Amino acid sequence: MNTLKFKTNIKCTGCLATVTPHLNKAAGENNWQVDLDNPQRILTVGTEGSEKEIIAAVKEAGFEAEKV
Repeated sequence: MNTLKFKTNIKCTGCLATVTPHLNKAAGENNWQVDLDNPQRILTVGTEGSEKEIIAAVKEAGFEAEKV
């Protein structure tokens, strides 16, 4: 399993609620987390999928993700 990190614009728990079903589908439940305390809102994902799949899932939810 690869660990990927992305800088995002996910800012609050409401944003997390919006993106959760998309990331659960792309990466699997409990395989990702967003550090809301970090100014860059780092999304950490443990996945067998590609970085493009994760970025697409975040964008589908209405947010941005950029590989760090």
